[in-house]
Amino acid sequence: MSQFAKPWLDHTPLLNPAPMALEMGVQRLENRSLLVAVRTDLHGCKGRMLDWWFTFFETTQHIKWWHPVDHVEHRGWDANWQRGKSYHGASISAVESLAEIPPVSAKLKFHDPRDVFSAQVVEDAFASQQVSAIVAARIGFGDHVKLDANGDPMSGQMLHVTRDTPFGCVLRSRFVLGLDDEHAEHAPSEALGLALMRHCYTEFTFLSRFLPSLYYGEKANGEEIPLPW
Repeated sequence: MSQFAKPWLDHTPLLNPAPMALEMGVQRLENRSLLVAVRTDLHGCKGRMLDWWFTFFETTQHIKWWHPVDHVEHRGWDANWQRGKSYHGASISAVESLAEIPPVSAKLKFHDPRDVFSAQVVEDAFASQQVSAIVAARIGFGDHVKLDANGDPMSGQMLHVTRDTPFGCVLRSRFVLGLDDEHAEHAPSEALGLALMRHCYTEFTFLSRFLPSLYYGEKANGEEIPLPW
């Protein structure tokens, strides 16, 4: 097996707001990995708020705000995380349930979107306002997550891409599971994918209910606070 995680799949269609063939659901890929697609409307939220959130949360209490039922324990960021500034290159460990699936350990390492797409593609997507945030990570579940030479989990990929709208923003999430083992008998099940889909939709729905107030309350990005009256 290669000492490095497999290259990022082609996720370019996520940067185009046009409807996709799979907006929400699961799909078995040719290599037996599983694609999980989720679409969530985040009312009152903007992409910059979601991006900031990943520089803010750092305790078990914080992640329980995010999903009061499924999130169990925050086990910490590594030294690459900079509160209020940056999460690119940082790794996190946590324990969470996936809907009806009991709690499991999870490990994620976050990447600059330019690791997934070319720098020009990212720049154009933001400049055209087709995209307002991109959160990218390598992911793995379980107590024995395989890491490559760069400390990246080898089994999965995760992307969250937002587009701002008059009501807030649309979030498209994509997970690819089972990239480190292509044997059919070990491939992630569709039941697991559907549980992850429900978990993702629920956690970001919960997040949208408090994130704007938290964002302005923390004076994030030094923004002026818009008053409702």
